[in-house]
Amino acid sequence: MKIYGPASYNEQIATLSHYLHNTNFKGTDDEIQERHTELLNLIRDYLEHKIPSKKFTDDQICQLAESPMSFDLFGEFYQVPFPSPQKYKHSFIDLFAGIGGIRIPFDELGYQCLFSSEWDPKACKTYFANFGTVPFGDITKIPANKIPKHDVLLAGFPCQAFSIIGKMQGFADTRGTMFFEIERILKYHQTPYILLENVKQLVGHDKGRTFKVILEHLEQLGYHVKWQILNALDFGLPQKRERVIIVGFKDKSDYDSFSFDIPYKPYDLSEILEPDNQVDPSLFASEHIISKRREKTIGKNIFYPSIWHENKSGNISVLDYSCALRTGASYNYLLVNGVRRPSSRELLRLQGFPEKYKIVVTHQDIRRQTGNSVAIPMIRMVAEKINEIIKAKDYETSETQGLKAVADA
Repeated sequence: MKIYGPASYNEQIATLSHYLHNTNFKGTDDEIQERHTELLNLIRDYLEHKIPSKKFTDDQICQLAESPMSFDLFGEFYQVPFPSPQKYKHSFIDLFAGIGGIRIPFDELGYQCLFSSEWDPKACKTYFANFGTVPFGDITKIPANKIPKHDVLLAGFPCQAFSIIGKMQGFADTRGTMFFEIERILKYHQTPYILLENVKQLVGHDKGRTFKVILEHLEQLGYHVKWQILNALDFGLPQKRERVIIVGFKDKSDYDSFSFDIPYKPYDLSEILEPDNQVDPSLFASEHIISKRREKTIGKNIFYPSIWHENKSGNISVLDYSCALRTGASYNYLLVNGVRRPSSRELLRLQGFPEKYKIVVTHQDIRRQTGNSVAIPMIRMVAEKINEIIKAKDYETSETQGLKAVADA
């Protein structure tokens, strides 16, 4: 994870944060020494930036490098809602990381994140506050050999190029070509397991040709691929959010073991709503907008709690769930009970983020970030199924090694 090319301070902090969360580095003696030297330099630069009035000796820097968790100086890296596991057996990388929605289920399973990448500064701020690592920036500028070897590749690669809202330009939009960055990394690392997420429109884009290209490229890399369009409504979330989930396995037996069979979990809108008296008054619609909404729902079945959704044609639907959260939608396209916009916490709940998830940016930023994020319970189901396969393989390996040891005795 050595810094590539001329490094900005943000890139230095990204490297430092990844080093601090990945202390069990394995490599040659020269690689370990090179990493240690860079860590010392990064810590010195960080402290000079954070406490310019204090000078640290070489011995002090070495002590900090040996046991960084023992010092309050690094609290912002470690005192977070989702800290890295102290011990781990399996690892993943988090590409197009956003605010970390795809990684949370793997964190819960005890996996270690070895590398993350996200270009949006506000998303990186949210990510750092919750995971203690600053994602690296533009993935197109990061050589594959600078990314650590890992067990699972996660990527919610940019969907705007394939979405209805994003005009569906596909590979003609530079955001659509980000899939080939994933392919580049997979080709180098031959990652055993992959989990990709995108809008359902990807499947039918350009009469299915775009999706066919993606599947063919994955198969050419030796992956056995399964995919399915899943809806957040089926996972206990009151949001109609349909996404295509793609999983890939290097081992055919792993592929055979995986299925998208899921138990349906009912949703309840009331569970995610906050009392109106606890919601920022600025989120309440004007009397004019409320009046217009009521006029358009005359004769319709009105009930509470509900989400009033206005589509592009101006029609109003009164629903017991939210339509898909979107980044570029009009400010009032979703109104809780027809009178107010969802709060930041409610938007996070609609995507299944845990209550301990920190909000460190503006409401407008959260609107954009949740619109770009994933339905966590949906990802959790897939993550658990992949983990079951990996655990079974671990058991088979340990059994084989145990039998070999007995035979050799």
